[in-house]
Amino acid sequence: MLSQEQTEKFRNEGYLVLEDVIDKPTRLAVINEYAALMDRLYAQWHADGLVPAPTSGMSFWEKLDIAYRAGFDWYQPLDISLPHADIRSDTPMHIGPAVFAMATHPGILDIAESVIGPELTSNPIQHVRIKPPERLVAGDESRAHIVSTDWHQDRAVTLESADETEMITVWLAMTDATVENGCLQVKPGVEPEMIPHCTMKQVGISQKLLPRRAAVPAPVKAGGAVIFHPLTPHASLSNQSDGYRWSFDLRYNVTGQSTGRDQFPSFVARSRANPETELRDWTRWKSMWEDTRAKLAQEEHIPQHRWPSDGPYCA
Repeated sequence: MLSQEQTEKFRNEGYLVLEDVIDKPTRLAVINEYAALMDRLYAQWHADGLVPAPTSGMSFWEKLDIAYRAGFDWYQPLDISLPHADIRSDTPMHIGPAVFAMATHPGILDIAESVIGPELTSNPIQHVRIKPPERLVAGDESRAHIVSTDWHQDRAVTLESADETEMITVWLAMTDATVENGCLQVKPGVEPEMIPHCTMKQVGISQKLLPRRAAVPAPVKAGGAVIFHPLTPHASLSNQSDGYRWSFDLRYNVTGQSTGRDQFPSFVARSRANPETELRDWTRWKSMWEDTRAKLAQEEHIPQHRWPSDGPYCA
């Protein structure tokens, strides 16, 4: 649990950097799960003629780098959510036991409970972020999961149904996040309301509407996290290093409130009042996502964002 001092700092500044949020075995299990996933993906990509044959001892990062430089979509098969649009019955995503253990880790849930209470739902607005060196990124690449993220508030990336939802974001570092490799930056303080956003390349806040407070970098070591109030403006720096930067976005909201993406599956991660409602079987979580994918592939697209590109605040 957070200390009273930490809780007060979070409420005043709207964010908090926390080290050692998950233990090393949990982090290594996720790394190993992704390494096995990459082995399967790379073998299929090679069979499809997209990448050269793997060499003995080729690492996860070497395979990822080859896939990235090959120019096809390597990202979505690694993500833990469905994409913004164009959902098909075979759209890839990754839901595995190690990721589930990470999302339900007691250390993370203790933090969320300290801020929003003991009835916690795992929110489906969640992503993996594996960011290449930005100098290597194609000029037309705009996805915030791959390039530097524009300034935004997390409440603004939900739909209107979650405007009153009590929510917390846990930005979990799988590799060290440094200023050089594109750690987060924050404008400390909770805004009194949502700032208008624009849908341009990303959903973000126009420069003229940004709070004038100075931006503060938020580096954190692997296994640590940066947590956010949903109205705290934040962004990421660009990755100026020679390596990839890896993190996860995890969100939690008070159970019974809208997730802001209600067409996607959520589950009770912790309940002090009704512990029997907690989901403990990762295969059920996987099935929930697969059932949702099959359903949405047959239905009219449901927008995941509320902001136009031609609003008066975008000029």
